[in-house]
Amino acid sequence: MDKLLIGSHVSMSAPKYYLGSVEEAISYGSTTFMFYTGAPQNAFRSPLEKLKIEEGRALIKEHGFDEDKIVVHAPYIINIANQLNQNNYEMAKSVLLNEVKRTAGFGCKILVLHPGSHVNTGVENGIDSIVKALNWVLSQDGTDVKIALETMAGKGSEMGTSFEQMQEIISKTDYPERIGICLDTCHISDNNYDINEFESILDNVENTVGLDKLLVVHVNDSKNPIGSHKDRHENLGYGEIGFDALNKVVHNPRIESVPKILETPFVDDKPPYKIEIEMLRNSEFKDWK
Repeated sequence: MDKLLIGSHVSMSAPKYYLGSVEEAISYGSTTFMFYTGAPQNAFRSPLEKLKIEEGRALIKEHGFDEDKIVVHAPYIINIANQLNQNNYEMAKSVLLNEVKRTAGFGCKILVLHPGSHVNTGVENGIDSIVKALNWVLSQDGTDVKIALETMAGKGSEMGTSFEQMQEIISKTDYPERIGICLDTCHISDNNYDINEFESILDNVENTVGLDKLLVVHVNDSKNPIGSHKDRHENLGYGEIGFDALNKVVHNPRIESVPKILETPFVDDKPPYKIEIEMLRNSEFKDWK
């Protein structure tokens, strides 16, 4: 089996649903992938029975993918970081609980979640809100799914802006063994971490949350310079981080067992993932745009 755990975001839509997601990942030369269980911008979800899950799982097995390393992304409308509107907060918790159960329904073990925004209520309030929501969800979901809190770029009052903050959230929950992080290279660069110093970044992760808590890496270049707090992804080698730095991230032996997922922009309405995965496999940038 190919040792490089690399893949991308893939779509899931009628008529093939999950089977189509797996086929799309295979067409890019992936060894893993990430998907949403429905539209990312709303909470409407089709019943699992409709989604050709068994057919998709059979194809995953046939191609030797490690199902434990396939990633689900929670809808980004979930905000568990503030309790200003209790109705919205309760809804966010319910949607997250449903998404954790759906992740298990696909046979997957990792759910990536944006930590949310404290909406000017302060970081400590944000942490308290996130901890309470995670405790509520993980006390009753009945699965072994792990939630990976995604590192964010630091726009506005976003949470998840440092590994120290992530560690505080995880340590305050009742279920630290079921919570980890997803490191996004674009986001942490925009938040003033230098991807060229990735060994130091991994040391930081090891000394805070622990490397065993690093469950996913999102591999994205950035349209904006380091420290910009903008969060705009760019194709590999066409942004401010650069191909060489991102290639070193992907091939770093300390995170060999961590799934690496591309979320780079489509070009002319076409996904770039086949060529970008090929570049990373060969450790060689091609000027293809």
